[in-house]
Amino acid sequence: MKLAIIGGGGFRVPLIYGALLRSSLFDDFVLHDVDPERLDRIADVLEGQAAEHGDRVPFRTTTDLDDALEGAGFVFVAIRVGGLEGRTIDEGVPLGHGVLGQETTGPGGICFALRTIPAMVDIAERVARHAPGAWLVNFTNPAGMVTEALQQVLGDRAIGICDSPSALCRRVAAALGARPEPLAFDYFGLNHLGWLKAVRDGSGDRLPELLADDEALGSLEEGRLFGAEWLRSLGMVPNEYLYYFYFAAETVAALGEKPRGAYLLEQQAAFYAARPDTPAEALALWRATKDERDRTYMAEARNGHEGHSHDPDEPGGYEAEALAVVEAIAADQGAVRILNVANRSALGFLDERAVVEVPCVVGAAGARPLAVGPVPDHTRALVESVKAVERVTIEAALTGSTALAVKALALHPLVPSVEAARAIFGGYRERLPALEQRFA
Repeated sequence: MKLAIIGGGGFRVPLIYGALLRSSLFDDFVLHDVDPERLDRIADVLEGQAAEHGDRVPFRTTTDLDDALEGAGFVFVAIRVGGLEGRTIDEGVPLGHGVLGQETTGPGGICFALRTIPAMVDIAERVARHAPGAWLVNFTNPAGMVTEALQQVLGDRAIGICDSPSALCRRVAAALGARPEPLAFDYFGLNHLGWLKAVRDGSGDRLPELLADDEALGSLEEGRLFGAEWLRSLGMVPNEYLYYFYFAAETVAALGEKPRGAYLLEQQAAFYAARPDTPAEALALWRATKDERDRTYMAEARNGHEGHSHDPDEPGGYEAEALAVVEAIAADQGAVRILNVANRSALGFLDERAVVEVPCVVGAAGARPLAVGPVPDHTRALVESVKAVERVTIEAALTGSTALAVKALALHPLVPSVEAARAIFGGYRERLPALEQRFA
């Protein structure tokens, strides 16, 4: 079976290859990217991984998208239109107006989506032509919004993944002194905008036990991020990205004038510019860069405490989520995974086509979302508000409408006024020539 990775020169691709080295899912593996130099750097890292592992999954690289897609059974897509230079602008322009940019659920995510969705829809149309039976697994941010746009072309064969819900569930299980496998996690929301409202085993819901235990909450990343008092007030554990909503002003103050994207741009530019002599040296450089990236993840929210990082030799991470979906579909497992899929009736207050992030039963027919049940009023209000923003953003991206782009920004909960929205979009157009051309 053939796997095509679109965005194959991306920094996280070695995580996927490391997972493939431990599986036998694919015998044809193609990396596509628009930048051949980035492909070469990542190919060196993969060769280093194969040599270290003592075996290899054969792969090839190409800059021809149709060639990469032809006959694929699965297509993983993780692209960044505009690169990290674009992310720096996405986050930095709002910060210049005292507004948190946040490159996924914030106004920065809107700008990211405006230039990303047209490119992703083009990829989906090419998948429909060259690999009509393929499943498209989307990692591209903003993941929920992009997946909803992809489903307009591919329907349920487009599935969005994110590793943050499963990572949250593993951390909560560890704080409870349990393994995650026998537990059922009641998680709901949108991508990077979700809450864990119950953790069930044979004895019932164990989340109240966790929320009542100061020591256990202190061992939990989200307990340190949000504080025990706030988690008890919510009666739930939020996805870490909700820090940017609950503590927006504090985050703006902590970031100053240098957003996360600017740091990553400097760091990764050094990695891609390096010319290691051997694949082993390329792998060592990649690992060092990744370790530093993990160490500084969400540093603006952690107030000096150490954050979590993902060991590629341990289960977890977005590569494990992707391969778990592949395995569940290929073997018709009926496994439960938290994914970005069309709502159907999982969240009763949203329409059936709205892409949500909820537990799903995954098998040969794809991912079937499970009913969530009642949710607190404030979570419903925030989900409805952000979903409305996503819908307007998708329409703006596909039509090139300035009025809709400004409307999406103005409706966002983190943007304080219509005038602020106009100023932010004006800043985006000024600093992003491609966006100026698209919305001329």
